[in-house]
Amino acid sequence: MKQTMASEPGATGTNNPSREPLILFEKAPRGLLRRPLTAFAELVSERVAEGRRFCCLLTGDDELRRLNREFRAIDEPTDVLSFPSASPAGALGDLAISIDRAKEQADSYGHALGAEVQILLLHGVLHLLGHDHEIDRGKMRRLETKWRTEFGLPTGLIERAGKPISPRGRQ
Repeated sequence: MKQTMASEPGATGTNNPSREPLILFEKAPRGLLRRPLTAFAELVSERVAEGRRFCCLLTGDDELRRLNREFRAIDEPTDVLSFPSASPAGALGDLAISIDRAKEQADSYGHALGAEVQILLLHGVLHLLGHDHEIDRGKMRRLETKWRTEFGLPTGLIERAGKPISPRGRQ
């Protein structure tokens, strides 16, 4: 059965959009707890996105590679992709997170898979809000750092960009 993402027509067909799923678990490995992750997504929706909803698909490298190739003409997997809604009101849009990338990054940076997925989700939502760390002279980095610190998350994507990832098991 095809999952309906937040930005697709008919996704908010109910009178209570808060009941729409924020997280779709296409791929959910052991150790990734659904309730805390869903609660975190609710918190990000309320506090960071000021009540606007989004939908996040947790999937694997194959799907992220396909999406990256289709929408960015880059034929390789990535950790998170964001797809902003065309409408300025209503849902923010959709995210796709590679659990495979998240596992590797969590192992490399020495924190839990759940924390890495939260970092990726926060990063993606900031993109859905229109921020772009490639061109905004540090604004997105400052916002990511603010929210990451407030939520008690490890170092964010922008902060660790350009820093080498140490091989697993190295100090």
